[in-house]
Amino acid sequence: MDSELVLVIDFGAQYAQLIARRVREANCYSEIVPHTVSVADLVARTPAAIVLSGGPQSVYADGAPQVDPALFDTGIPVFGICYGFQAMARALGGEVAKTGLSEFGRTVITVDHPGTLLGDVPVCFNAWMSHGDSVHAAPSGFTTLAASAGAKVAAFEDTTRRIAGVQWHPEVLHSEYGQKVLSTFLHEIAGLGSAWKTSAIAEEAIARVREQVGDKRVLCALSGGVDSAVAAAIVQRAVGDQLTCVFVDHGLLRKGESEAVERDFVAATGAKLVVADAVDQFLGHLAGVTDPETKRKIIGREFIRVFEEQARALESELDIEFLVQGTLYPDVVESGGGEGAATIKSHHNVGGLPDDLQFTLIEPLRTLFKDEVRQVGLELGLPDHMIWRHPFPGPGLGIRIIGEVTRERLEILREADAIAREELTASGLDRDIWQFPVVLLADVRSVGVQGDGRTYGHPIVLRPVTSEDAMTADWGRLPYDLLEKISTRITNEVREVNRVVVDITSKPPGTIEWE
Repeated sequence: MDSELVLVIDFGAQYAQLIARRVREANCYSEIVPHTVSVADLVARTPAAIVLSGGPQSVYADGAPQVDPALFDTGIPVFGICYGFQAMARALGGEVAKTGLSEFGRTVITVDHPGTLLGDVPVCFNAWMSHGDSVHAAPSGFTTLAASAGAKVAAFEDTTRRIAGVQWHPEVLHSEYGQKVLSTFLHEIAGLGSAWKTSAIAEEAIARVREQVGDKRVLCALSGGVDSAVAAAIVQRAVGDQLTCVFVDHGLLRKGESEAVERDFVAATGAKLVVADAVDQFLGHLAGVTDPETKRKIIGREFIRVFEEQARALESELDIEFLVQGTLYPDVVESGGGEGAATIKSHHNVGGLPDDLQFTLIEPLRTLFKDEVRQVGLELGLPDHMIWRHPFPGPGLGIRIIGEVTRERLEILREADAIAREELTASGLDRDIWQFPVVLLADVRSVGVQGDGRTYGHPIVLRPVTSEDAMTADWGRLPYDLLEKISTRITNEVREVNRVVVDITSKPPGTIEWE
């Protein structure tokens, strides 16, 4: 990577991934490191700048992560956000204290001395806050730039040392001028250029895979989603027929998707594809199971078993050394990948292979966000409908059926889901909606009237959400006439359903998927 490197130090904030993405939007390459990394190790990475993320703790809490003051003697430009801002202030000799006035959500920021950091923003604007402690006094040599009702010092800078920080979260969309503030630090205070472009990702990834693999054989588990498809396409472009893809058909995909994987991916890439029909195996093990985490574990376990069986056969024939995974940055953080970050739910990926069947991992997308993955896919020539497919969970419809997973219930959900997706596409709103889970409340029935008789059918929940990276999400405001059309078609065409409802919960507090 020829671009200047910006390291985001993760203090346990789910937003660390979003900060890294915002840095990239400013055309600077970013990576995330845990707060436990030493200053010596940071310096060894030769970063052009460092960003200290927010975090859930108080700087005064027992065991709370702190910033080594030696960091500020390295000459590396540093930007602190929320917890990182307070930890920076404390390490540099400033005063951090509890005011008794916490600020959560939209907060008015008043700029007193714009300086360089806030030179291009209005005197008053709204920003997103989430803090109990606050900085009472800036460190010596720093200029206080702004304040809020609960933060006497809400921003400061020392342009000579190229250090600055803010109490609010500039990385979230709710913060006005957030990207402007972050870009000003990177380009005007830290002095970075704008060399990193998403157009270079594909070429660099292909070159890295080609160098790593050499003349060895590679195996890839293809799920039907954009992530595994793009990862496989990168490897296919790098090493050609040295790659073999395995598609495990677990019977939990949406209508027509299994057929589309077999048809479209091969047509677009020319990759060798082995299809394992394991529908009976998965449904057999899911019989009688209603707990969502247990369903996830079973689906993950059986996926490994089927994949292992296919891998053994191929490995003995082809002497395979590498395994491709379509892991993304958000996968890592939601699985508790950053120190201090809570595990939200178990992610389904190709892990857990037995000791006697171990491969060297290739994860060409591990440092990328979903929008960057899509850009790479387009550059590699994958079809639009594959690239713009809404994110879909590894356990598939198994976690969109609330209750036991059966063939009958899967067919009900497939038909309802197909109608919702078809109407969303026809409305031209596909790309305005990040994800559109359709959920079957299989253990719930409600009374209805259809025709001249009473019915006792299942409710279907529509869950359209808008997001940029799935870290946070809001419910999608679909037009009423579209919702009406979807509801009417589902209740007319899917006889087992007599009620359609819309989930209008944001994330947080609710996750995007119901299970």
